Amino acid sequence: MGALRTKMIEEMKLRNFSPRTQQSYLAAVIGLVKHYRRSPDQLTQEEIRAYLLHLQKRGLSPSSRNVAISGMKFFYHQMLSWNDKQLFIPPRKRSWQLPEVLGQKEVERLLLAAVKQRARLKVTAIDSERMMVRVEQGKGRKDRYTILSPRLLTELRSYWKEHRSPIYLFPNRKGGPISIDYAQRIYNLAKLKAGIQKGHGIHTLRHCFATHLLEAGVDLRTIQTLLGHNSMASTERYLQIRQHKITTTANPLDLLRLPN
Repeated sequence: MGALRTKMIEEMKLRNFSPRTQQSYLAAVIGLVKHYRRSPDQLTQEEIRAYLLHLQKRGLSPSSRNVAISGMKFFYHQMLSWNDKQLFIPPRKRSWQLPEVLGQKEVERLLLAAVKQRARLKVTAIDSERMMVRVEQGKGRKDRYTILSPRLLTELRSYWKEHRSPIYLFPNRKGGPISIDYAQRIYNLAKLKAGIQKGHGIHTLRHCFATHLLEAGVDLRTIQTLLGHNSMASTERYLQIRQHKITTTANPLDLLRLPN
């Protein structure tokens, strides 16, 4: 891609795109280039749409295809100034699968297995007076506050007294924050030790946090704030998986008086 690649990277940086978004958008265009072995500015709309169908036939997940489409639309609309007639991609129907949520006992086993749980967390993010944790550049690249457990505060103080890291509570060997991949490996190892097969990546804990709060009677608006959701609709999805309301609802079949 040469100059086009450099221009795309510069434009994404100027728009303050996250490093992950930059990497994903760039990978989408590079995949298109490798498929046709031609410069992206030499491709037609029909070829681009055919490539997207190829990704679908290849079995790429809807979420991954949506990222690829967003990356291509950014490149062609912003870098090459194509209009919607030159590159028209019809709206995609959004799908949302209910996440697998761990029960409270399973979360207990998971945390016990993670003897040295780590996170990208600064020492100054812990507000022990207000019992809150400042989450910097979290969901949607926004700062927010979440609740701090007294039990967790005790554990964190004990850990910090032992290691006394000046900036990050759980630093890497060079004193910087640990990588997402490293945190994911710790999570997977803890799952293995705890004998848990449900759920997918470390993001499962976020779903557990929301669902367990809802089951404990916390209102949706508070949960929305703690999770950093822009839309209440994102938070309302957890209503579909909370255990108490579902398991205490009688099955209509059980209400019928059928002969034995």
